[in-house]
This record gives sequence, structure tokens and C-alpha cells, in this order.
Amino acid sequence: MPRRLNLAALTDDELQQLVGQDRAVTLLPDLSLARLEGRTVPGAAVADHLAPQALDERAWGATPEQARAISALHQDLLAAGAQALGTYYLPGVSEVRHLRAYRIEPDCSAGLRWSETPETAGSGWPFVQLLTWLRDRASGSACVLTSNTRQPYAPSLSEEIDVHLHPDCPLPDLLSAHRGHVLRHGRAQKLPADGDWTRPWQAMHALNLTAWDRRNLIIPG
Repeated sequence: MPRRLNLAALTDDELQQLVGQDRAVTLLPDLSLARLEGRTVPGAAVADHLAPQALDERAWGATPEQARAISALHQDLLAAGAQALGTYYLPGVSEVRHLRAYRIEPDCSAGLRWSETPETAGSGWPFVQLLTWLRDRASGSACVLTSNTRQPYAPSLSEEIDVHLHPDCPLPDLLSAHRGHVLRHGRAQKLPADGDWTRPWQAMHALNLTAWDRRNLIIPG
């Protein structure tokens, strides 16, 4: 069954990150009334499972500047020993739906994300995500997510995800910071032996869905 975000359950900061400041201002009066009345306000569709769609390789980037940034981050990832696993279109809550997937042995999944048709200013600029799952959850965290995105995540991610944002951080420094964040929790899980790059991201998505359900952030579509 299709589901959607409940805009009335978002914080004002989350709403602004999702739709941009100008649209957030126009929506806030109705959302404030909906909150008082206990009403829901349907927003973007939320996928129960990630459904990456493989894309044919081409020269990516909607502008020369974006194309250069994508190429530079790709080369930095390869120089760090990452194995490129293809480029995909990734429907979901986020409008940043272009994803190039990577595997960094032995325990780090990486994604180069961007949007060629961003709905809000700045949201399409390329960034890298690094994801590592932990062997146990004694620290209270299930996984570590480190990124050099300029935009905070919205809606806020699950409390079981240890999120670290280092805006515009160069890839070598970002990878070093990520390793440090992981070490503070203990030992990391190795990546799936079957080479399924989607599994760590699917598991993180499931954590977020559970957290968003608790906040009444997801409603029937």
C-alpha cells in the first residue's frame, strides 16, 4: 500500500529542509492549524523498500560545475580503493535520486549522490555517504553514516544511526573521519559476501521507517 509523509508531523526545520524556505512559509499556516486539529497533511511518497533502477552510464551532471564535481568525487573514491557498482535512480523521500554505488573493503558501503533536477536550491549538489554497520549495538547505535553533504537530513534519521555531517569535506578526510567514528563504537560488520550492495542501505531505510512510524510521520497514501 502506498504511503506518504505526514507534513504536519515534521518539525519546522525538517519542513524547510524538505521543501525550501519559501514554500515552507506558505505551508506553515495550514500545518499549524492541522496540528491543532490533529489532522494529517499528505506530502511526498515514502517507499517501503528501496527500488534502485539501473541507469546506462553517460556524462552525468546538469551543469558543467556539477559534472566536474561528480567526476572529481568519483575519482577520489576510486583512489581510495572503492569499487564502483553502477549508477542508479533511487526513488524515495529524498529528492536526491541519482546514486552511484561503491564498495570499500572490508566494511564500508559508499554512495555518490546528486540530483539533476533539484526542487530546492543547493539540494542537488553532489555529496558522498559512507555507511558501516556495527557488530553489536552495545553503544546504542546500529550503524554509522558519515557524509559531506551540505544539507541536513530531513526527516531526521533514526536514533539508531550515528550520523556525522562534514559539509564539503574532502574524500580522504571524510573516510578517515568515518573510520574514527566507527572505531568509537567497536568492531564493524563486513559487507555481504554475495556482493549485494543494496542490503546495508535497505537495512538503514528500515531503521528510518520504524523511527518515522513512531513519530506518525508516515500515513496511508
